[in-house]
Amino acid sequence: MARKKYIEEPDNHERWLVSYADFMTLLFAFFVVMYAISSLNVGKYKVLSNSLNGAFGTALVTSGVIPDPKLNQTNILEPIPNIRPKPAEPLRKERERMTGVAKDILTVLEPLVREGKVRVTQTSRGVAIEINASLLFAQGDARLNTESIQALKAIAEVLKSDTHAIQVEGFTDNLPIKNSNFPSNWELSAVRASTVARLFMENGVDESRMTAVGQGPKTPVSSNDTPEGRARNRRVTITILSLLPETPVEVPVSNPNKTN
Repeated sequence: MARKKYIEEPDNHERWLVSYADFMTLLFAFFVVMYAISSLNVGKYKVLSNSLNGAFGTALVTSGVIPDPKLNQTNILEPIPNIRPKPAEPLRKERERMTGVAKDILTVLEPLVREGKVRVTQTSRGVAIEINASLLFAQGDARLNTESIQALKAIAEVLKSDTHAIQVEGFTDNLPIKNSNFPSNWELSAVRASTVARLFMENGVDESRMTAVGQGPKTPVSSNDTPEGRARNRRVTITILSLLPETPVEVPVSNPNKTN
């Protein structure tokens, strides 16, 4: 049997085109990646810088220039302000003012404070004057006693030259009350607070600074199980509010349909 003659295939001189095409594809991909890296979104850069500034309290880039190769121009970054805590000086001055008000109140009410019928305290909320209701009103009544009017006028004399907001709160014990004037302790406490607030306004305290609130039997300062505790809970509290003004910031409504 004769051996089959082997036919040699001719050389393909165009095989280099395959390698060349692969090389050009890789080169094109390389330049696309380099272009993407060199392009900088200035808006997103500012957002990132502000976010990092808020998180760490210092600006990573306070000012400078960033080249934009797409527009062949330079984008100038505005300085990013550092976030600093509020200065302590206004807080210190406010505490000093409230301490001065508290001392003036103590001066005019010193005899009643010594007798334990009036308590003056100062907190971060302000200066609170707690007056025993027995000093101001008869039991179950909201008309001021004659002897209490002078004490309240002395407080009004101090408060009328001040500028802080004032909140007057009436409190009672937990024993129920029901008569022709007051169906419950809530009405009694509200009218007592309003009576004190009205006397202040009649003696020069600006009406716009006043708020009268009836608290009824809630928030007792002593036990209602004893006559002494119930007498302590029947009180009127006058609070000179110490609040530093805050700048209101409008909260924008987010758009759920907005996409980044």
